Amino acid sequence: MTISVPREIKPQEYRVALLPSAAYSLIKRGHTVLVEPGAGVGAGYPDADYVRAQAQLVEDRTELFGAADLIVKVKEPQPSEVALLRPGQILFTYLHLAANRELTEGLMRSGATAMAYETVSRNGRLPLLEPMSEIAGRMSVLVGGYFLGKDHGGSGVLLGGVPGVLPGRVVILGGGVAGINAARMATGLGADCTILEVDLEKMRFLDITLHTAHTLYSDESQLMELLPSVDLLIGAVLVPGAKAPRLIRRDMLGRMRPGSVLVDIAIDQGGCAESSRPTTHSDPVYTDSGVLHYCVANMPGAYARTATQALTGATHRLIELLADLGLEEACRKEPSLLAGINVMNHNITCAAVGEAHGLPWKRPAVDIGSTPNNLPGGLSGH
Repeated sequence: MTISVPREIKPQEYRVALLPSAAYSLIKRGHTVLVEPGAGVGAGYPDADYVRAQAQLVEDRTELFGAADLIVKVKEPQPSEVALLRPGQILFTYLHLAANRELTEGLMRSGATAMAYETVSRNGRLPLLEPMSEIAGRMSVLVGGYFLGKDHGGSGVLLGGVPGVLPGRVVILGGGVAGINAARMATGLGADCTILEVDLEKMRFLDITLHTAHTLYSDESQLMELLPSVDLLIGAVLVPGAKAPRLIRRDMLGRMRPGSVLVDIAIDQGGCAESSRPTTHSDPVYTDSGVLHYCVANMPGAYARTATQALTGATHRLIELLADLGLEEACRKEPSLLAGINVMNHNITCAAVGEAHGLPWKRPAVDIGSTPNNLPGGLSGH
């Protein structure tokens, strides 16, 4: 196969989809790897590293996309990139289609097979989303604490407090991968941390592993009771492949103290607050109802080197499978890939995406024999 690695063109996105070492491994397996100049620079991997790995640098984006059988990226393709896709190609990247109808329809028109890292599902886990959720969760406390500073418009509360002064209060919506990593950072700083969750087994796990964090059954009345005393509210809810549930109405923000901070990790799936809208690393916050909102849609891009290493560690084996075996045989060998197919043959193939946009969907046209446990878009149990 010919695998193309474009430079990310989304604003302030510095990650790259393939490490030079991963490119070298693919080339040694008989594949051709094309890399756009500058693709890895933001993550600390200059073009010379890819040349040493025997990858070919291709400056013309039309040529780069046109020659590819498999295109690997980090973030969703921008409109100029969608226009370069064609039938017969596989695109493998984060897509978050439930929050973007225009991109969904563009991918359907392209005829390419669009596979989303975030919906690849194995035994109820999302192995390609987890590394970025870990980074975003840990980041949420760092950036939240930073913007609580008075000089950034915050309330002036130090999350860890000091002797004789109570610590700041952190409330986390969701006890999944992002939520537990946010809680680890918050408790590590000495903050008073409460995690709202609906899964009792998950709460038991959190209670055992995070001895200084509190767990609370998540419902609106519990949240409303907490909001007046919250300094940092972190939205870490996730429905795989689907639009994030809106748990925070704008009128609820009025119960929070002026200068408190909301970090909405779920913004790439539409956000869990009515007041949330995507921001960028260069302009990350805005104030609504007296509450600072941090809603950067590609949070891990700020720590591009760590994020690139974590991402490619999770994706590399699956990229090798797709390159070595082709889509259908790769799905037979690794059924978790089937759940990653969001668009195929001009059709939506992920139920959650179809439901988000009110559009019809079909199962992917991939014959892998018996029906796997991991159905596309989490059709079983989500």
